[in-house]
Amino acid sequence: MKTKQEAAPATAGVPEQIKPVATVSARGGRRKSPAMLALSALLIAGGAGGGYLAWEKTGERTPVLVVAADVAAGDVIEEGDLARTSVSLDPAVKAIPAELREKVVGKRAAVPLVPGSLLSPQQVTDRTLVRPGEQLVGISLKPSRLPATRLSAGDTVQVVSTPGQAAGDEEADAQPDMVEARVVRVGPKAESGGERVLDVAVPKGLGPLLAARAANGNVAVVVDAADGS
Repeated sequence: MKTKQEAAPATAGVPEQIKPVATVSARGGRRKSPAMLALSALLIAGGAGGGYLAWEKTGERTPVLVVAADVAAGDVIEEGDLARTSVSLDPAVKAIPAELREKVVGKRAAVPLVPGSLLSPQQVTDRTLVRPGEQLVGISLKPSRLPATRLSAGDTVQVVSTPGQAAGDEEADAQPDMVEARVVRVGPKAESGGERVLDVAVPKGLGPLLAARAANGNVAVVVDAADGS
């Protein structure tokens, strides 16, 4: 049988104001102090805030210009050829901001522009694509005088003079005259007849000669193989 002295708690005789206070949770563990709870909440809030800032930065969208209609190389870019969209840009992707739309309208396409593609600075130029020392000549050609392979701006071709219907046997047997030219623009196919107007750049001085031959309709276009053979 325990005595009264053995049953007395260890804090017996200790003043009430200095007795240790131990708060135990329902699970038996010691509860966190208010300071620790506040620190935990601060850390969680800081992590969430950092995550939000990272998401906001990576998800930032920039208003840029996109091509809304087909534009052939060398053609003037018009208002209806452009549209605006907002995208998340990779730093390596160069695009024209939508706010520069008015400065782009009136310039020329340096390459063929395809609807739905982002417009980059390299695709726009102030030049007419005719270099110094060259002349631009427009040639109207029937489908039979063009290769079936589609021509594009920048292609090098040979514009060959063909004998007229009234040419004699001697002229018909002669070697055809040829002018080397560079394609600047390929016009749309005409609804009746299927003719196309081909703008070509030729060395200065040959422009009038080629224009006179083309006016008679006695020219055709020859394209070399890709390897030059």
